[in-house]
Amino acid sequence: MPHRPHIPSPGRRTVLRGSLLVPAAAALPAAVGAAPALALAGRPKAAWGVQVGSVTASSALVWVRSDRPARMLVETAATESFRRARSWYGPLIGPGSDFTGTTPLYGLPAGEQVHYRVTLADPGDPRRTGKPVYGTFRTAPARRRDGARFLWSGDIAGQGWGINPDIGGYRVYEEMRRLDPDFFLCSGDTVYADGPLQPSVTLPDGRTWRNVMTEEKAKVAETLDEYRGNFRYNLLDRNVRRFNAQVPSVVQWDDHEVRNNWYPGQILDDARYTEKNVDILAARSAHAFHEYFPVSTPHGSYGASSRRSRMYRTAHHGPLLDVFVLDMRSYRNRNSPNRQADDTTGILGAEQLRWLKRSLAESRAVWKVIAADMPLGLVVPDGATDFEAVAQGDPGAPLGRELQIAELLRFIKHRKVTGTLWLTADVHYTSAQHYAPERAAFKDFAPFWEFVSGPLAAGGFPANALDGTFGPDRVFVRAPDRANVSPMESPQFFGEVEIDGDSAELTVRLRAEGGGVLFTKVLRPGRVGQ
Repeated sequence: MPHRPHIPSPGRRTVLRGSLLVPAAAALPAAVGAAPALALAGRPKAAWGVQVGSVTASSALVWVRSDRPARMLVETAATESFRRARSWYGPLIGPGSDFTGTTPLYGLPAGEQVHYRVTLADPGDPRRTGKPVYGTFRTAPARRRDGARFLWSGDIAGQGWGINPDIGGYRVYEEMRRLDPDFFLCSGDTVYADGPLQPSVTLPDGRTWRNVMTEEKAKVAETLDEYRGNFRYNLLDRNVRRFNAQVPSVVQWDDHEVRNNWYPGQILDDARYTEKNVDILAARSAHAFHEYFPVSTPHGSYGASSRRSRMYRTAHHGPLLDVFVLDMRSYRNRNSPNRQADDTTGILGAEQLRWLKRSLAESRAVWKVIAADMPLGLVVPDGATDFEAVAQGDPGAPLGRELQIAELLRFIKHRKVTGTLWLTADVHYTSAQHYAPERAAFKDFAPFWEFVSGPLAAGGFPANALDGTFGPDRVFVRAPDRANVSPMESPQFFGEVEIDGDSAELTVRLRAEGGGVLFTKVLRPGRVGQ
């Protein structure tokens, strides 16, 4: 993007100060920069790092976690020297939020690098402060010519593969950090609360995989504190904390934040759980999710239990890009053979579908990324007879949850909504699918692309079968040839999206950890279908 102003990467000093505040006495392996357990002596510490989310052209939300009750104080500046710093008086954080807190920032300059530092103060003595934790981020641009660039992936600490200090932890996060994107879209399965870890696993080739262990990762999560511990686990990794200190996040959830393949109203038949009501488990997980990610969400009903806020929302990133973050978990109907001839609930629920249609029609962004936590035309089974995603393997006319997607695709075509593409993770490999009516049983839609990337730190799996209802053509795929291949045996995957500020062309790159770009596709702006 030749006319995009050069914004230097944050200095090494800033990133290190923001992510490696770990005492030498930390009990977990120093190779992954383990954060300490709670301690009450001394001054407040923020060894879990900092995060930023909900970034717009003029605002952002800063996150921190303390090791005890503390007052959160934030300073922002245009440079690392923090000359002419602006101060923000944050909340008092304590056990009610698991010692996490956020502070909103307003009136920021558009398209600029913002440096910030978070200081935690003793609520009884403001003079007793901990060591500041540093971070940086870019606000969204106000000008089209500045362009945009972000990464996406998902699936973290799954299938028994947690933080392995022998290989340097979650190394892919450092690779992503060096690309210095505007933000990171985490496409769900941010934790595996239903996937306990073992201290070690013997691989097929005889090598040993070793996991950093915590109490909460030794069993399935059921209580609020156990869910909190699962979200906290990934922050033990130095690479994650360095990444969070530099790259803002847009985060959605899927099933493993609660339990594999869950749906509202489900009663579990799983001996590992003493709490069988999945709605109760989902409410506890959602509580912890909002404590551990800097997410600003609209107020209103949330899923089946009327929680305070909802997951689905629009992330605006300047005149070129809107990201529509879906929740394909909380409003869906039960998993089934998925061949019903009438289905108004589908995978989104009626209210979310109305929101998505309205938001797409009202968007003035050149590109409209639909961030889905599950794929559309890939067959994802749930047991022997039921299905987990949209497709069910019947290549004929839409049935079941496909009916809702057909309604949405028809709306996009007839309302002439331009510049849509779908991004997802979930299936633990990377691929590119092009959907076209001439190949489809359902033909009343404009062509579009769906790109899949992941996992970030989980097992790799073979490619799923395609369902022909919407005419997908798998243009590219890279996947293991057997199930649950460890990150020591197969690279992890993430995707990159770059929008040129001059031409507004959008380039998608599918990347492999340590292997560079696997596949590239350039899309032209202003089209209903590609």
